[in-house]
Amino acid sequence: METSNRSATYLPPGEGESVWLLGDLYTFKAVSEDTGGAFALWETLSPPGGGPPPHLHHREDETFYVLEGELEFLVGGNTVGAGAGSFIHVPKGTMHTFKNVGAAPARFLVTVVPGGFERFFFEAGEPATDRSSPPVQDGPPDVERLVATAAKYGCEIPPPPGE
Repeated sequence: METSNRSATYLPPGEGESVWLLGDLYTFKAVSEDTGGAFALWETLSPPGGGPPPHLHHREDETFYVLEGELEFLVGGNTVGAGAGSFIHVPKGTMHTFKNVGAAPARFLVTVVPGGFERFFFEAGEPATDRSSPPVQDGPPDVERLVATAAKYGCEIPPPPGE
């Protein structure tokens, strides 16, 4: 029987390092270092209207499991509504995004395989010293910085159509 020198991980509810990015709160439950690089898992809390720009991962498959709220996913040109209990798998290389289309915050789990992409959030986001509200931004997000940081982690964010 094969053994591992990694230890088991346990986080109680509400625990895990958190960051704010584009108004969404990401709380990391398992990072690559915890799983020997196999995967990373985080919980996302997205306010009404929240969600990232369309993007694709060149290295990771990504899955979403909706716990609360109403999301709309665009995956490879198809739009799908996703309420609590919905599962979405996005293979690497597939353009995708999500948007909270409900009137309340949406809460969902995200897994990337293999792990490592979570480092993007730590670099691009702001540490969540207050999980109840995002930090106040001075002006619009720095899109060039976001695109460059994403590219560093194998994620492509194309310019919006017409630009």
